[in-house]
Amino acid sequence: MLNNFRRTDTTSAVSVVPVTMHTYPDWCRTQPAPVAAWLDRIGYKPEEGKHALVPGSDGSLGQVVLGVGGPNALWPYAGLPFALPAGWYRLTGLDSGWAATRAALGWALGSYAFTRYRSAERAPADLVWPTGADQGDVERTAAAVYWARDLINTPASDLGPAELAAAARALGREFDAQVTVLVGDELLQAGYPTIHAVGKGSARPPLLIDLKWGRPNDPKVTLVGKGVCFDSGGLDLKPASGMLLMKKDMGGAASVLGTARMVMMAGLPVRLRVLVPAVENMVSGTAFRPLDVIKTRKGLTVEVGNTDAEGRLILCDALAEADSEGPDLLIDMATLTGAARVALGPEISALFSNDDDLAGTFTACAEAVDDPVWRLPLWQPYRQGFKGKVADLNNIAGNGFAGAVVAALFLESFVSKTTPWAHLDIRGWNDTAKPGRPEGGEGNGLRAAYRLIERKFGTDGL
Repeated sequence: MLNNFRRTDTTSAVSVVPVTMHTYPDWCRTQPAPVAAWLDRIGYKPEEGKHALVPGSDGSLGQVVLGVGGPNALWPYAGLPFALPAGWYRLTGLDSGWAATRAALGWALGSYAFTRYRSAERAPADLVWPTGADQGDVERTAAAVYWARDLINTPASDLGPAELAAAARALGREFDAQVTVLVGDELLQAGYPTIHAVGKGSARPPLLIDLKWGRPNDPKVTLVGKGVCFDSGGLDLKPASGMLLMKKDMGGAASVLGTARMVMMAGLPVRLRVLVPAVENMVSGTAFRPLDVIKTRKGLTVEVGNTDAEGRLILCDALAEADSEGPDLLIDMATLTGAARVALGPEISALFSNDDDLAGTFTACAEAVDDPVWRLPLWQPYRQGFKGKVADLNNIAGNGFAGAVVAALFLESFVSKTTPWAHLDIRGWNDTAKPGRPEGGEGNGLRAAYRLIERKFGTDGL
């Protein structure tokens, strides 16, 4: 998959030398005088992510100096594949397998380009695998991130519920997983009324993707992802500015499917289940309406306070089904609320959990792989805000406060207290380009979730 990586060294590969502000002066003293003089002449400062091209004695590119900020850097390497001249490069001076793995992953993530509708302007620079790097970890992480980004970046015209189901089926075939899909009125017959209600306004029927993989006696891990392939807001219509990026509203689905890909590629000893309710929330004569009352899979009734709070509605049926099996770990991911972005910005996913140990481990795993999360509270007094007037619940609170907390509390209503559960409210999108994180779709949370599953149920990695 990583076509710009080579497993064996080559004498023609140009060295990339990582330095920090602390190590750079000593490194300069070890270099030939013309090298140090060149770097001084161009005013190079080894700031994190900043690189310098150093000419060789014959006028060719001799080496690249890269400011990394620390020994286990990730993102500084991600800026190189499209910044360096075409050709082969090798990393030197990495002092551990973890550092080599991080550097190689940075290069891999920085090599991504979305090319479904146009070719990339150029190919990324090539890398010789660094000594000690965990190639399997880098390859499965890059495969999952690339795939999730591609799914999110694909416009709704080419990625509706059926196409998302086709992608899940292809994933199942690749790893010999069982995939079933309930479509349209089959959802009502099988007891998923909220998924059906949200999606019935679209000409593309709603559906529920159900992927199962693993041995029956292994610990059960269930992932649930919000798959709103396009969200117009429904009859509570979004303005144009709010609708513009709504192809990304299936980012939670992309992230859990990417996590599943990593789990299956690694062969972790878990019994994996992935549930993705996939819909379009559209305007039509069959669309659900404000103040409609829907009976959920769990039996609770929900009054629709706003049709644009549809994500929690489709998730509640999937969570109820997931919870019914008493999984050892239940994680859902969803591009659920703008309130989470107001609180934490676009780069940090909001984490909610009913289990303090799980939340602590999840946070540590997220930090270890630079896929940041921040825990917000399941503040129980706020439940009064979405108590229904004619039903058990309303899908919104009337006061407009703590929107991310209210949404998480709503979802918690469909999960047993004994089920270790974590909910990630993600952005699913990079608003501005950064090294390794191009503007566009992003699989927020998938690397953190995989690390958590690996740590709890597999072999604790690097």
